[in-house]
Amino acid sequence: MRDEIRALVEELPPGDDLEARHREAALAWLAGTEDIFRRAKPRTPSPHLVAYFLLRAPADGAVLLVDHRLAGMWLPSGGHVEPGEHPADTVRRELREELGVAAVFAPPFGERPAFLTVTETVGPPEQRHTDVSLWYVLSADRGQRFTPDPVEFAGIRWWTPAEVADAPAGTIEPHLGRMLTKLAAATP
Repeated sequence: MRDEIRALVEELPPGDDLEARHREAALAWLAGTEDIFRRAKPRTPSPHLVAYFLLRAPADGAVLLVDHRLAGMWLPSGGHVEPGEHPADTVRRELREELGVAAVFAPPFGERPAFLTVTETVGPPEQRHTDVSLWYVLSADRGQRFTPDPVEFAGIRWWTPAEVADAPAGTIEPHLGRMLTKLAAATP
């Protein structure tokens, strides 16, 4: 599985200098470790692999974000990749668990990641760790009904790209604006 993940990362064109640095860090990590999956909560080993997914409304480019209780900010949905699991399968599983719907992978990316980040998590120091996150894009409709996990999320909400850009620092996933810029350049 590690070789499949490395191929996904190698094939992912960086959208900016920071993503290029994150890509190089991810490739170095993949070359230097045998274990890429989280084995024990919250952080063993660190780093480990995560799959994020953006539910995007094609009509206006708005994205569905979740008010994540532990992180204390608005994030795309996602989760830790289970041992031996392909990240696209993580997206399917997590979307069903977290929001109660099936995944519809969006063009032009399909079941391939659109973005990559390597970040330190927030929270108490004893729980912080590094996530290597592959970001996927899914199609969704603003009228679609979701069943959000009330334990994990305080709420869900559609955000336009302008609202994401105007969000105060620390209230929204810090790389989201960069992801939306890359996404806008890649889709009509």
